[in-house]
Amino acid sequence: MMINAIQQFISYLHNDRGTSYNTEVSYERDLKQMAEYLSDAGVENPEDVTETNLNSYILYLERQDKSAATISRSIASIRSFYHYLLRKHLVTDDPTEHLKSPKVTKKTPEILTADEAARLLAQPDRRTDKGVRDRAMLQLLYTTGLRVSELIHMTTGDVNLEMGYITCTDRGRKRVIPIDRGTRIILDEYMSSTRQRMLKGNDSDALFTNCSGKPMSRQGFWKVIKYYAAEAGIQKDITPHTLRHSFAAHQLEKGTDVHDLQVILGHADLTTTQMYARMM
Repeated sequence: MMINAIQQFISYLHNDRGTSYNTEVSYERDLKQMAEYLSDAGVENPEDVTETNLNSYILYLERQDKSAATISRSIASIRSFYHYLLRKHLVTDDPTEHLKSPKVTKKTPEILTADEAARLLAQPDRRTDKGVRDRAMLQLLYTTGLRVSELIHMTTGDVNLEMGYITCTDRGRKRVIPIDRGTRIILDEYMSSTRQRMLKGNDSDALFTNCSGKPMSRQGFWKVIKYYAAEAGIQKDITPHTLRHSFAAHQLEKGTDVHDLQVILGHADLTTTQMYARMM
């Protein structure tokens, strides 16, 4: 049955490919949506799926006003799923062979000016525990280029204040990122006393927690950054990834070598990093 095959595929991604949690969630969501559509059409087995079935599903997504990027991602998920089924000899034909993804227009990433970044970082009230935590999170994100998923999954063991670096693990690969003196001071302020109070007695190695002492969530940090952006009077549509983009662009402006920046950001492809050079 389709759902069983999808679960086997997700387990394969996790155990054999070492994919991230967010990647697995994305694949599972895309494939279950496909399975639901096909089930309504009377198709329950992966072997019975045809190219016509999948083209009908893509047309359905278009009629639902899904973006080209969303449809392309769904097609990529389905294609990866069927490549897995073929390798495992669970199907004999590949119905995705001739599927075409819609052309996706890549938007230039939104970045902050140096002044906007400074205003954003200045907003948290460091006279409060929440303000100290928020400043530490914003500072770390902006001065290291971390992804928000990497930030919220950091543990206290990932921070070495004495040597001045953090360790980040993404998809099973570790990278070491230096932190500047200002970031070390702010992290030390947070970790030396504030974090313990925010834990509310919970036993956790999570670096950042919410006000209930539980690990910070993506949604929680999203609200934090939106709040301070509004307080700073920044009109741009800021997301956590905006700070990553801003870090990259500002580092290149300061003369950081693009290859060094690629390592810091964890980009597999240099062309992804070079995108920031074209924005300067």
